[in-house]
Amino acid sequence: MIKLWVWLFKLLGWKVKGEVPYHIKKCVVVVGPHTSFWDFIVGVPAREIWGLESKYFIKSSLCKGLLGKVLLKLGAIPVERKKKDTRLVDQAIEQFNEREELIIAVTPEGTRSYNPKWKSGFWHIAKGANVPIVMAGICFKKKEVVIGENFMPTDDKDADILTIKTYLSNFIGKHPEKGIQKNEL
Repeated sequence: MIKLWVWLFKLLGWKVKGEVPYHIKKCVVVVGPHTSFWDFIVGVPAREIWGLESKYFIKSSLCKGLLGKVLLKLGAIPVERKKKDTRLVDQAIEQFNEREELIIAVTPEGTRSYNPKWKSGFWHIAKGANVPIVMAGICFKKKEVVIGENFMPTDDKDADILTIKTYLSNFIGKHPEKGIQKNEL
């Protein structure tokens, strides 16, 4: 199935760009702008072309049945979002601490709709696990998936998020009106 996605990705004119930091074994990859389910459809073959084995968190209720098996095969890590005694951030940090290698892909908007106020869990995960943040943009206009710079989170969460938003604002999502707006920077 993955090989078919890669073939279609290339056939439809998509390409990958940027330098993959293969030396980094643990990181949080912030992907954006997230405006459509197509982001996932484009992201999976891009990840395969780069040879990355990235994971992503998904609510455990989606990891059942045939769809669940497919999502798990594609890198899903099921999490209990309704567990009162464990926050997702803590579960993620625990996953980083338990593994030698872990690349987690996140979409900080937290939705495929326009959202100027990002979820900051990804930043807390990277900071708490002491791992870098890697920026990756999806541009439907140019049909590109681009890996950008990486950095260690600083003590200034708002400045770090602004850095990421500024970078990702250069990419046009499937639905541009739902993406990062330049006037919010």
